[in-house]
Amino acid sequence: MRLRLYNARILTMEEARPVFTGEVHVEGSRITCVKPVPSEKAQTVSDMSGEGSLSSRREEWDREIDCEGNLLMPGFKNSHTHSPMTFLRSRADDMELSEWLNEVVFPAEACLNDEDVYWCSRLAFLEYLTSGTTAVFDMYFYREPVIKAARDVGYRVVFCGAANDFCESEQEMNRMFERLAGDELLRFQYGFHAEYTTSEPLLRRIAAAARARSAPVYTHCAETKAEVEECRQKTGMSPLAYLDSLGMFENGGGVFHMVHPDESDYEILKERGLYVITNPASNLKLGSGIAPVARMLEMGIPVALGTDGPASNNCLDMFREMFLATGLQKGIRHDARAVDAREVLKMATINGSYAMGIRDTDILAEGKAADMVLINLDRPNMQPLADITKNLVYSGSKENVKMTVVGGKILYEDGEFPGQDTREIYRKVKETANRIA
Repeated sequence: MRLRLYNARILTMEEARPVFTGEVHVEGSRITCVKPVPSEKAQTVSDMSGEGSLSSRREEWDREIDCEGNLLMPGFKNSHTHSPMTFLRSRADDMELSEWLNEVVFPAEACLNDEDVYWCSRLAFLEYLTSGTTAVFDMYFYREPVIKAARDVGYRVVFCGAANDFCESEQEMNRMFERLAGDELLRFQYGFHAEYTTSEPLLRRIAAAARARSAPVYTHCAETKAEVEECRQKTGMSPLAYLDSLGMFENGGGVFHMVHPDESDYEILKERGLYVITNPASNLKLGSGIAPVARMLEMGIPVALGTDGPASNNCLDMFREMFLATGLQKGIRHDARAVDAREVLKMATINGSYAMGIRDTDILAEGKAADMVLINLDRPNMQPLADITKNLVYSGSKENVKMTVVGGKILYEDGEFPGQDTREIYRKVKETANRIA
């Protein structure tokens, strides 16, 4: 599809480039042009040279969209989630992590089948789209139905290995890595659930498999104090130091949560170039704590942002995560300057792209993937437009998402999901939730 989005305020997320008025052109799945155009010329200028009127070149576009002065920017990247867990929303609340996992989540997941996972994933994709999220880093032990759901929707997913002593081997991850290599929308990264669910022999095999392909590795790490203490009792090291001692991160990767790092962990994170994917809402709701994000950023450790799954968070909303990511750091540091809004926006877009290994989705620029969100600025919470970046982080919400584009296709627009039967999706997920409950 050939799209022309004009009369837009554009935030490319390029370093030091301010918001400007202009238009974006898309051919197929790629951006072909991002250019400034004065607002008074927006409806008449339609080519790179500025020659020719809109009417004389109308046949070039499958669709032209007047953005009406609203904000066009890169889509958000949810860098840690478990999409199929929508069936557990509000079914496993007000419990600490160990109880939550062992008494509710694991037994319920044992009842799932492929069809359940397919429809629960479809529901998650709807919610991602409503908050302007154009890609997710999804960790789940069921993968084929999630792949089918993503292909049916046209949604961008990077799958993270979920190996542990109960499911998924390094051989299975090898096959998935090769299978999705070069796919337009779907990718795979090596990963395992956590140190405490994965035996050392399997951990060593995962490290060797990733090393053979010069691939990064990702895992849950230091989410709770109990996890850290138990690992220290077993190994004499923190979870991160123990995993690093096995050669797990020779090609980088990332850790989800990292709420309770040891002092030595900061240097490991920096030396290995690891991304920390923080999940502030989930960590709060499970009582796990608050990750020291401000310190990590000060040390040059890259931080990305995720919601975690809909069972622990309940809400797959990147706007809420952005506010919490900065608000919590200001609170625990008693410093209103901690973690500037621009840094948070970078965490939710550029850093997420890099953490997930999809570097062509980071900014709006020629040749990049056409993954974009149109933010409605004509809403009370966005007025006045003193600083659009700060508005997004401090007062923005899902109600401001007017359109979400993934791979050049409009998947959400003005409250509608083109080609998707939302009632059928809701019905199927309700059936799953009721049966398992």
